[in-house]
Amino acid sequence: MTTGSRQAESCEPDAERVARAELTRLVEPCDTVASTLVGVAGAVETVRWIRSGRPAPQEWQRAVVGTLMSEGQAGAGARFAAAASRWRARASDVDGARDLRNAALLGARLVIPGDDEWPSGMADLGSGAPLALWVRGTAHLAGSLTAAVSIVGARAASAYGVRVAGDISDGLIGRGECIVSGGAYGIDSAAHGAACLTGGSGERAATVAFLAGGIDRLYPPGNAQVFERVLRDGLIVAEVAPGSAPMKSRFLLRNRLIAAASRATVVVEAGWRSGALSTANRAAELMRDVGAVPGSVFSATSAGCHRLIRDGVATLVSDVSDVIELAGRMGADLAQPPQSPVADYDNLMPVDRQVLDALPLRHGAGIEALTRVAGLGDTEVRSAIARLELAGLTRRDGAGWKKAGPMKSAGSEGAAG
Repeated sequence: MTTGSRQAESCEPDAERVARAELTRLVEPCDTVASTLVGVAGAVETVRWIRSGRPAPQEWQRAVVGTLMSEGQAGAGARFAAAASRWRARASDVDGARDLRNAALLGARLVIPGDDEWPSGMADLGSGAPLALWVRGTAHLAGSLTAAVSIVGARAASAYGVRVAGDISDGLIGRGECIVSGGAYGIDSAAHGAACLTGGSGERAATVAFLAGGIDRLYPPGNAQVFERVLRDGLIVAEVAPGSAPMKSRFLLRNRLIAAASRATVVVEAGWRSGALSTANRAAELMRDVGAVPGSVFSATSAGCHRLIRDGVATLVSDVSDVIELAGRMGADLAQPPQSPVADYDNLMPVDRQVLDALPLRHGAGIEALTRVAGLGDTEVRSAIARLELAGLTRRDGAGWKKAGPMKSAGSEGAAG
């Protein structure tokens, strides 16, 4: 057991929650120095040290720097030294207890590691895992994400992209999946909206929206109706404190949570430099399955999807059955092969197909003519004619045989006769 875990266990749960609430305001998302320090010293002691203004204990610094270096993070020593002044600049304005009270007025709560609502997938982010998650809505966060698929894509989506995103989302909800996205215009809205049409069930959310700002800063404001439906049928989640602005840098960092929250990520439409590509690449790094929906080669909004497929990051998916196979259990959730129209002679023996091709449509042909056209022997033709008659594909016409009727597949009239 580490020093940090002993200290955390000795704290009252309320103190731990208050400390982590304050850390969501003190540190920026994905601050690996802060996350590692909390792992070493515990959240309560970390906050006390930040507020104290004192130098960090040497054993903390050695442990944090050593951990970061073992993960291949360069400049760990300098980053630790700079971190304290960065965090202390915000300390005078921080009150975790106040934030928790204000969140409760919104019907929100703070979920921290160790809670039964904490999503297990966040552990895969390592030192980049969130220190806590602010959650708004009544469903159970971890329970909702046990079977979840992330659907992301372009904000300026085409009608094609919106329809595909909605169809996939609707189909996944029908299979008991939760839809994870980011609440943006375009593909995100289509995915959330289709999920909400079916609605959640009890403690299980239909959809979860991860925000870049605070849970009370629903962004973009123009998506107010979408967020209303998400709150009714799902959850809104953020790792930054209430009131925090959705800054540009926070969007890219938020994408790692979308990737970690589900077992597969599907990109429906994305431009060459779309933020959805960062979600897809992060999901691949986390060993999650990634799917991409193809589009027209002339469409700029599909260029990113084609890039993911070309680079081997994503599997091509075209409908919900493909996504279910991508995200499903090995060997258990396989997509059905596409069904093509069945032609009259699809299941015939090769010899029978040759004779059928040789049969004329308008008038009967004798055995001698059929053997010449089909390139087969007399016995082979007679046996094939018998089988074709049983199958209802040929009938007598005078002294010969002809096709029983028009063929269901493309073909030319036989040349016999």
